[in-house]
Amino acid sequence: MADYNTIRAGQAGQAGVRTAQIDAGLRAHMNKVYGTMSVGMLITALAAWSISGLAVSSVPTEYQIGANEYLTSFGAAIYASPLKWLIMFAPLIMVFAFGAVINRLTAAAAQLYFYGFAMLMGLSISSIFLVFTGYSIAQTFLVTAAAFAGLSLWGYTTKKDISGWGSFLIMGVIGLVIASIVNIFLGSPAVMFAISALGVLIFAGLTAYDTQKIKNDYLQHAHAMDSEWLGKSAIMGALNLYLDFINLFMFLLQFLGNRE
Repeated sequence: MADYNTIRAGQAGQAGVRTAQIDAGLRAHMNKVYGTMSVGMLITALAAWSISGLAVSSVPTEYQIGANEYLTSFGAAIYASPLKWLIMFAPLIMVFAFGAVINRLTAAAAQLYFYGFAMLMGLSISSIFLVFTGYSIAQTFLVTAAAFAGLSLWGYTTKKDISGWGSFLIMGVIGLVIASIVNIFLGSPAVMFAISALGVLIFAGLTAYDTQKIKNDYLQHAHAMDSEWLGKSAIMGALNLYLDFINLFMFLLQFLGNRE
């Protein structure tokens, strides 16, 4: 009996150590995801900001985009040339290509790919500085950050299985894309309002869904402890959350942004 109890106690101790290792690994994995995403967001913000500059007397008046803001010479070169179309569609091409090439890239190369994508995304959405005031952009960013943090925290901590949301949310994203393309020709403010409202709800749901999926994917593969796979998984998770944040921000900007 003593030997049996000793064996059981040893097995329980090993299980406890294993659980602690998995918990510590999960925390490190999520930190990697959020850290990579945060660097990507910073690159995006700097790339977008590089398009505009503060009002100074040496800037030509044709570069003016608002009462107190002007395009930089770099921004003027982009918006005054066909390069704007390349920058507009390059991020879309890159995000679709990412899933196809990630298996052939090392984790370090995948991270550089993500940062390159974040830079192009910043240039692509820089047109918001042509439409909205800088103050309202900053205000909307803070609102988006607070909402994203709450939704992601809920997705990480909830005991509710929300994996079933995935197919409905992806269908919603496809519907948003189709409706947005149709509204390019309609130009309807009412349709744009409906698209923005649905976009906020869909990407709020995706934020929680993707967070839980990142957590569950790690737990399912934690036994393998393949550092290369974990690195790529963290980058893919960062990309998904990054896209959730950017889209949530852009749709909220339609409601909260003050136009120039």
